[in-house]
Amino acid sequence: MPDDETQTQTLNRGGAARTPAGPQAPRLPGAAEAPAPWLLRLIAVGLVLAALNLRPAITSLGALLEEVRDGLHMSGSVAGVLTSVPPLCFAVFGVMAPRLARRFGAGAVVCAGMVAIAAGLVIRPYIGSTAGFLAASALALMGIAVSNILMPVIVKRWFPDRVGTMTGLYSMALALGTALAAAVTVPLTSAMGGSWQSGLAVWAVLAALAVLPWIVLVRDRTPAPGTPAPDRSAPDRSAQGRSASGTASRPADAPALRITRSRTAWGLACFFGLQATAAYITMGWMPQIFRDAGVSAGTAGVLLAVTMAMGVPLAFVIPRVAGRLKQQGPIVVVLGLCGLIGYGGLYLAPAAGAWVWAVLLGVANCAFPLALTMIGMRSRTGAGVVRLSAFAQSTGYLLSIPGPLLVGVLYQHSGGWGLPIALMAGLMIPQMVAGVLAGRDRTIEDEC
Repeated sequence: MPDDETQTQTLNRGGAARTPAGPQAPRLPGAAEAPAPWLLRLIAVGLVLAALNLRPAITSLGALLEEVRDGLHMSGSVAGVLTSVPPLCFAVFGVMAPRLARRFGAGAVVCAGMVAIAAGLVIRPYIGSTAGFLAASALALMGIAVSNILMPVIVKRWFPDRVGTMTGLYSMALALGTALAAAVTVPLTSAMGGSWQSGLAVWAVLAALAVLPWIVLVRDRTPAPGTPAPDRSAPDRSAQGRSASGTASRPADAPALRITRSRTAWGLACFFGLQATAAYITMGWMPQIFRDAGVSAGTAGVLLAVTMAMGVPLAFVIPRVAGRLKQQGPIVVVLGLCGLIGYGGLYLAPAAGAWVWAVLLGVANCAFPLALTMIGMRSRTGAGVVRLSAFAQSTGYLLSIPGPLLVGVLYQHSGGWGLPIALMAGLMIPQMVAGVLAGRDRTIEDEC
């Protein structure tokens, strides 16, 4: 496959010995040589393992939220704060990802992210206080945040001619990890003596496993993802029309690009934020909605798993379909309508139609891989993708912070799920509007 670094321009390298075919290539497929097939396979495995770890910290907690609340003596409002911690961390720490990747290399940052996830997951159940639980959760979520931002960057850097396929692959793995944690956490907890601490801590093993493939990339500083990064990987010398802007994009693009002037970037950020709001409300509160409707804890966890599992096939299909369309608005509308019907069902008959609502909400949650795909499509250059990914995800997660918290407050003060579900359904309307805006056939370079 055509490699980002096979270019004769060594300008992307930013460091010493940038000679095209120079002896610098041995480190990792750095300057002029194509990456070895074994390395690409290892990176693909690393992407899958990393993606598997980007949600279990959240969905495993959702499955045991009632037990955690009882164990740590949390009120509904405090539990709402707990379910708002993920988007807060993603917004705060996600902004740091491009800068860290420029300095240390994207692979090294993802490796450190997996270490942080493992450490946070193993510490938080045993720390014994709400504040400590929140702090350890924040450590794990910091690792998730930087990895979230850098996944599209790594795909663009190492697989420039297979962006859609690899995005679908790691999106599918992300959905699988989300569903697995939701489905298995309660049975695992029972099998380990009913201790919710053990049920949460066990997911640190998967995170520790994910560290291993990324160790190989710890010393790879090549495509510093900030500005140059995907640039060299994105010149898409692979016959993609974007290649023309590849070489010039680094000097010209970087200073001139003002993402905050782009309506498309803002539309994508709002779309990302609103779909994240729906996702974290679902992951944090849906099992409790079903349990309050009379569904058993185990079945409620499986229902959440069904919702998340819908993303496994659809996360692979949707990016491929979206990549073939000039405008992604129709997909946005279909997903939004599924969400509206699902929330309507949760309001009217949560237990009677539980499996149907779980499936429909699972389809609606596939706005996440669609948003990732649009990030890759709304810029002509690799540098633009990095900036747009950081802006859309960080701003989007910032916008999503109040949602789960507000659901917890409404639940506690209204004594039921009517108002929270009405809020969830109401947010679907602006999500569809923002998604149609973000899905128009244009790039941020046209607007900045």
